[in-house]
Amino acid sequence: MSLTIKCGWIFLVLIYFFGTTNGGQGEGSVLHFEKPFVTQSSFPVSGNHTTTNSTPSNNKTSGWPGYVGSVIAVLFFGSNFVPIKKFETGDGMFFQWVLCVAIWISGLVTNCIQGFPTFYPLAMLGGVLWATGNICVVPVVKTIGLGLGLLIWGSFNLLSGWASGRFGWFGLKPEAPPRPTLNYIAVALAMTSSIFWVMVKSDVGGQIETSDVGDEDDDQELLSDDIAGEDKRDRNLPWEERLSPTLRRVVGILLSIFSGTLYGLSFTPVIYIKENYHGASKTDIDYVFAHFCGIFLTSTIYFVIYCIIMKNKPKIYPAVILPAIVSGAMWGIADIGWFIANNYLSEAVSFPIITTGPGVIASLWSVFVFKEIRGCRNFVIMGVAYTFTITGAVLAGLSKA
Repeated sequence: MSLTIKCGWIFLVLIYFFGTTNGGQGEGSVLHFEKPFVTQSSFPVSGNHTTTNSTPSNNKTSGWPGYVGSVIAVLFFGSNFVPIKKFETGDGMFFQWVLCVAIWISGLVTNCIQGFPTFYPLAMLGGVLWATGNICVVPVVKTIGLGLGLLIWGSFNLLSGWASGRFGWFGLKPEAPPRPTLNYIAVALAMTSSIFWVMVKSDVGGQIETSDVGDEDDDQELLSDDIAGEDKRDRNLPWEERLSPTLRRVVGILLSIFSGTLYGLSFTPVIYIKENYHGASKTDIDYVFAHFCGIFLTSTIYFVIYCIIMKNKPKIYPAVILPAIVSGAMWGIADIGWFIANNYLSEAVSFPIITTGPGVIASLWSVFVFKEIRGCRNFVIMGVAYTFTITGAVLAGLSKA
C-alpha cells in the first residue's frame, strides 16, 4: 500500500507541473501561484496570497488533468478501506480519528506545495459534513460489506452533489454542461446502477476477528443454554453483530444513504466561496487544507465526546493505527484528485464519474480478495450494474466535450 500512495503522489505532482505549464500563467493552470491585487472583503484569516479571479474554475481548452484526477480519485476511493478490512476497528471511533489525522497531514503537504493560499473558515464546513458522514463508514462495512456500502453511498453522493451544483442549491450558481442531455442520461444511468447494486447479496460474516469473542472457558460453553450466559456473550459482541441479518442490511443501507448525502454536499462551501467572495481563488485545490482542517477538527470533537460517553475508557485498537494512516493518506490523495477534477470538468461532470467509479473498484476487491460476493446470480446483477455505471461515467465525460 505504501507503493500505491507513492504512485498517487507522483501522479498528482505530474498534474501539478504539466497543469502549471499548460497555457502559461493563465487559463491552463491547475495550481496558480500568481500574486495579484487582493481585497479584504472575504474573511480570510491567513495565507500570503490570494489567487485572482482570472483563474477559471473550468479549463476551456484542455480537460485532461481533470480526467487524470478523476482516475486517481476512482482508484484510491475504491481501495482506501482495503488496508483496514481485516483489522478490528471496534465501534470505529478511534479508527476514524486516526484516519482523519492522516487526511489532515496530506492537506498540510498540499498547502505547502500551493504556497500557503488564503485560509477561508467557511471551507471547513465541508469537512464538518464529510466527517459527520464518515463516522458511519465502519458500521456500513460491517453490516453490508465494502463493495455494496461504497456503491450505495456513492450513488447518493452523486445525486446530492450533482444536483446542488447543476441546479444551484444553497446559494450556488447553476452549472450547465455543454451537453446537458448527455449529462442527465449519465446521472440517470448512475442512479439506476445503484438499484442493481442493492440487489447484490454480500456475505460479511466472520471476516472480522474480535478480541472479545471466544474468550469463554469450557464451563461457559457447557452452560451455553443458560440465558444469562448468552446475554453476557452477546454484550461482548459489536452492536452490528447482535442484529438479525435483515436488520443489519436495513441499518447498513440507511447509514450509507445518510453518509452519501453529506458527502455530496461537502464541496458546497468551497463552491460558494469561489462564486461569492470577491478576490477568492478560483482554483479548487487552494481550499484543500481548510477542508481537511474541518475534517480533523470535527473528528476530534466526535472522539472527545465518545471518550466522555465511555467514561474515559474508549475502545482502542493499536493494530489498526498504521492501516488507518495508510487508508487516510489514500483518501487524501483521492480527494485532492477530485478537487483537480472539479477545477477542470465542473462538479456536474466530475460527480457522475467519481461517485460511481470507486464502487466498481471496491466490488472487485469484494469479489476477488474478500470473497464477500459470490454466486452466479450476484455476478449477473453486477454485470448489469457495471454496464450502467461505466456507461454513465463515459457519458458524463462526453457531456463536457
